[in-house]
Amino acid sequence: MGFSDLLDEVGGFGRYQWCHVTLICLPGLLMASQNLLNNFVSGIPSHHCSLPANLSAYNLSGLQEDDMAIMQAFIPLDASGTRLDRCRRFVTPQWQLLAANSSANISHLPTEECVDGWTFDRSEFIATTVSEWDLVCSLRPLRQMIQTIYMGGVLAGAIIYGGLSDRFGRRSILIWSYLHMSVVGTIAAFAPSYTSYSAMRFLVGMAVSGVIINGVSLKMEWIPTKNRTLVGTLSSFFFTFGQMILAGLAYWLRDWRKLQLVVCAPFFIPFCYSWWYSESARWLVLRKRSEDALKSLRRVAKFNGKPESAKKITVEVLHSHMHKEIEACRTTFTVVDLLKTPGMRRISVCLTVVWFSTSFAYYGVAMDLQKFGVSIYLMQIIFGAVDFPAKLMALGLLSYIGRRRTQALCLFMSALVIFANIFVPTAMQTLRTTLACLGKAFTSSSFTTVYLYTGELYPTVVRQTGMGLVSTMARIGSMAAPAVLILDEIFPALPSIVYGGAAVLAAGFALFLPETLDMHLPDTIQDVEEKWSERKQGHSKSKDISLKAVDDDVISKEGVLLKELKESEGSGLNAL
Repeated sequence: MGFSDLLDEVGGFGRYQWCHVTLICLPGLLMASQNLLNNFVSGIPSHHCSLPANLSAYNLSGLQEDDMAIMQAFIPLDASGTRLDRCRRFVTPQWQLLAANSSANISHLPTEECVDGWTFDRSEFIATTVSEWDLVCSLRPLRQMIQTIYMGGVLAGAIIYGGLSDRFGRRSILIWSYLHMSVVGTIAAFAPSYTSYSAMRFLVGMAVSGVIINGVSLKMEWIPTKNRTLVGTLSSFFFTFGQMILAGLAYWLRDWRKLQLVVCAPFFIPFCYSWWYSESARWLVLRKRSEDALKSLRRVAKFNGKPESAKKITVEVLHSHMHKEIEACRTTFTVVDLLKTPGMRRISVCLTVVWFSTSFAYYGVAMDLQKFGVSIYLMQIIFGAVDFPAKLMALGLLSYIGRRRTQALCLFMSALVIFANIFVPTAMQTLRTTLACLGKAFTSSSFTTVYLYTGELYPTVVRQTGMGLVSTMARIGSMAAPAVLILDEIFPALPSIVYGGAAVLAAGFALFLPETLDMHLPDTIQDVEEKWSERKQGHSKSKDISLKAVDDDVISKEGVLLKELKESEGSGLNAL
């Protein structure tokens, strides 16, 4: 008997659970916007050096800056020879370059940096942080740094809000996280400088962790065990839809401040209705607030139309159903317990590599949409839509070929696709886009797999601790991914080589994990160690089995002899 049985008594997955799950999942439509927002808020418009301030000296005061023919006298062409250089201009105008069939060698002509700033094209983006604060050329790394700082906030939020939720409850911290998100996100839309905006994004990242961690916990702790897999899968589709919604909002607004405001301010709505949520009864019992837990259960039962069932539940019944969980709380496990024994150490090391590389490759692909030569808005919709078949594919493979092979296959295929895109010419945009979508699909499938796989590998007593460790590694991977994009200044293919290499390494580590398909979940660390010892001690076990068979045979024969002796004694007594 467990807490799940109590949930069945108060309605199982009833009306309350349907409303509860729906209301918690709705903000997920904008959660994907937070992770991928930098693609649009910090999009890089086409740009080139602004013309000298003293154009009147050249009698060109009426010059239109999109006049390509005249502009070539002021700004050299880039390496491709098809567009103006983004970061250099001639020190003095080179009128001879405007002559018909000019074959002048421009390599020796003196150039300078964009001392008068840059001119940005407004056709794709009206305004971005890049165009507002000139985050181009030598300052280009600052653009990716915004995303890294945001992911740092996500990591900090996971640590801070994870601990606070265990102390103050899932509901309270979730309500606060909604308010935190709406207020800080709105302030970020009016940030006057790069530094202040980056600081606000860090705080938004913390709020994102608070919403995700406590939302998932509060949602799952009110759902019977048999419904969790289905609910978890369906909930993930809210994030997938959110990626497509982001593309629509960004295309409609095209201004980074408006977009920032639109994806954050609506969190004030879930802040208002989240007061309706019931606190996790599990958490209340473990915090020695059993009377409050009974009130929550009776409220849920009443909403589900089963008030009579709740009346039968007492504090004693509640404690008897949660006896194992209460006992487990008396023993404190730490991260050290994940590395003490050989089996746990092997699982933890392999999973940290898999989680880091999956997140690293995923955000490496998803955060660089402008390199494909296709509309960034269209790419975002495609990248969002490809998650639907990717998740379904992962669920199918998990059931047929097992967890370990699915994990390794998804990682290896994502690496293969990332490497293949290196050798595709930039002119073949359709093929490059197709390969990018496949890469996104396989990394998304890897994420779907590793979430399920990790929960099945770690034993119950340290499952939350293990999830905390690997999710931390995932967030470190998401922080590192944007920074690696800066390496394209050294060699254009270098970021792809790094992303693909990490995925190949993780695929190898995944093969060292045990298979969990159709196996019972381990409850203790000892359970894990016994499973790991099966192969290593296979020979000794076979000996033990043989010896045991001999012993059983001897015991069986002795039992027969004793039985016959007793029967003979009984017969003698009856005769007397």
